[in-house]
Amino acid sequence: MHFAHNDRGDMVPTIHKDGATVLVRKLLDYPSPIGVFVGDVVVIKNPEDPSQLLIRRLAAVEGCEMVSTDEKDEPFILARNHCWVLADNQSLTPKMARDSRLFGPVPLGYIYGRVIYTLRTTADHGMVKNSCRAMKQDFPVVAKELDLQALLDGVNMRLKK
Repeated sequence: MHFAHNDRGDMVPTIHKDGATVLVRKLLDYPSPIGVFVGDVVVIKNPEDPSQLLIRRLAAVEGCEMVSTDEKDEPFILARNHCWVLADNQSLTPKMARDSRLFGPVPLGYIYGRVIYTLRTTADHGMVKNSCRAMKQDFPVVAKELDLQALLDGVNMRLKK
């Protein structure tokens, strides 16, 4: 498990617009991540700058047909070991959202992990709504391993900066 911080509004309403600390379940990769499913909120390397991370929702995986709402765009099939990710904030333009509508398909190997828990304050926290399969996998992990005090300490340290 790893902590990360998101302080942009691109994942509203899943992650609060003022930011939050998120708990990330690192996934195994053989060469692509095992255990991510369409609908999961994932942490990925930013395709525009791989030294940075982004939090996005996995919208499609290899083999899915992608059809644009823009009639000028041709439909295409996602290539092997690639996925399509989207920001949850639907009010953002593709350029502002910085998701696959801007930078295209993302290699599955860029997925770092699945966001399973978000914490903004002592009263505003909870599991992230992922795919049903992921929720079944993550609930026992969160129930057994979540150290809420460690999460709160991390938030408090971030606020003091």
